[in-house]
Amino acid sequence: MHFSDISSSIYSALSFNFVGVINSILNNILKNGKILAVALDHGLTIGPVNGLTSMNKLVNDVQNNGATAIIIHKGISKILTSKPKIQQIIHLSASTTLSVFPDDKALVGTVDNAIQFGADAVSVHVNIGSSHDHNMLKNLSQIADECYEKIPLLAMMYPRGEKISNEYDPKIIAHVARIGAELGADVVKTLYTGNSETFKEVVDGCPVPVVIAGGPDTNNDLDILNMVYGAMKAGAAGVSIGRKIFQHTNPGKITKAMSSIIFENKSVDDAMEILK
Repeated sequence: MHFSDISSSIYSALSFNFVGVINSILNNILKNGKILAVALDHGLTIGPVNGLTSMNKLVNDVQNNGATAIIIHKGISKILTSKPKIQQIIHLSASTTLSVFPDDKALVGTVDNAIQFGADAVSVHVNIGSSHDHNMLKNLSQIADECYEKIPLLAMMYPRGEKISNEYDPKIIAHVARIGAELGADVVKTLYTGNSETFKEVVDGCPVPVVIAGGPDTNNDLDILNMVYGAMKAGAAGVSIGRKIFQHTNPGKITKAMSSIIFENKSVDDAMEILK
């Protein structure tokens, strides 16, 4: 056997092992390749707003209605009266609206610490276009290295800051999502472009699963469910939505409606029936 053949065999074996490890890691947070993560990390950023004052009840409501994961900070993980039955994603970066630099996300935890808290995955937030994005990129890369073969990493990649004039520009969103994958994220969260056709370009340009954030402010259930449906039609792996769930008049029902679209391929009309 030639050396080149031996090298090829070793490379193939290593590649197979790497793919196996990654698939095993992703299975921790993806249910049949899909995810409905409820983002509950807002209390640090904007305070104890409506919907975030009874965390145990809220977690029970969403996990009993189809959510597959929650995103929380380590302090909330400590005060939950029982370990969530769904996946726990501990958020490792933060900023507050009280800051002079609210778009500058600082690291506030470590991967090993999150694992000790029982995390099934971790997440990091990066605002591309901010004057501080170089520091956030370093943080993302560092956490990705710490996560390697240990735990999945969800990168929240947003076009946000002084350089961004239109945060819903499909080309910018596609670039921002790709940055997350390039630096080692296993799943990327980003903004929905507004329609299925342009969001498909984002999904196609990102080599890891993509999930959408909550999008523009709206209290219209039909708009929310149309957004979820459009993202799934474009090939998204699911959603990571916060305020549109925890500030909804019925967090359990809106979670169940989203779940029916994501995991059961239901139509928007069918999902709206759940809310009646």
